[in-house]
Amino acid sequence: MTEYFARLIEKAEQLIERIEAVLPQPLGAPDWSQSVAWRYRKRASGHGVLEPVRHVGSIALSDLKEIDAQKDKIERNTRQFVEGRPANNVLLTGARGTGKSSLIKACLNTYAPQGLRLIEVDKAELTDLPDIVDVVAGRPEKFIIYCDDLSFDEGEPGYKALKSILDGSVAASTPNVLVYATSNRRHLLPEYMKDNLSYTHTDDGEVHPGEVIEEKISLSERFGLWVSFYPFSQDEYLAIVAQWMRALGATPAQIEAAGPESLVWALERGSRSGRVAYQFARDYMGRNDAP
Repeated sequence: MTEYFARLIEKAEQLIERIEAVLPQPLGAPDWSQSVAWRYRKRASGHGVLEPVRHVGSIALSDLKEIDAQKDKIERNTRQFVEGRPANNVLLTGARGTGKSSLIKACLNTYAPQGLRLIEVDKAELTDLPDIVDVVAGRPEKFIIYCDDLSFDEGEPGYKALKSILDGSVAASTPNVLVYATSNRRHLLPEYMKDNLSYTHTDDGEVHPGEVIEEKISLSERFGLWVSFYPFSQDEYLAIVAQWMRALGATPAQIEAAGPESLVWALERGSRSGRVAYQFARDYMGRNDAP
């Protein structure tokens, strides 16, 4: 009988181990020495992990042209953060391909030697932000939680989680964590014509937004620093093309000759953005710098 119970207990323990293996586990701290940038990912089992980014893009602040005002604001805020001075969460909004994401990566490369680290979190995983913040809260490094191309549809759970982390939780904000987000929507939520019907007007002409509008702007207002990006003019676009071509080893003669072709490239793409300029420079140098 004793042997029977011993086998029963052994089988029960094996079953418990298997169940525990598939249950979501608390987020564990990775080996922080592996990288300066990390991605938060959910496994099929529901386990969240911080994966090191093995090859961080080498873009520098000096590589980014025609966005000097935006660059100054974000670089200053990041420097304050790294130096332990007060700094703000940042929302970068505006035209696509104008350098919003590149600017954040360039700041990481500039300040990583001083302890800056970055954790990229997809919109779908924002509900796990409190767990991520808990893991890094006691670290000596400074962490940017990076959310790229952020926007929400009505009722998405990540919206409430992000609001709480930014400024709305009973817990105090963590001094070594900031959120940097990029978006093509300034208020991060879709805006409809019918929303304007909720505005009210007092007798003296004062305008009051209704609850729908208040809810839509409540998240973006929690970012202390807003930085807007705008479409480039033709001259600005050509200057960015020249910058990327120089970075790829082009001669002054090649840069001058490529000007008209780069404008046609932009016209075909329907955009004079920094991304389009970079793509043209790579295509042109690939075709004209053959060994």
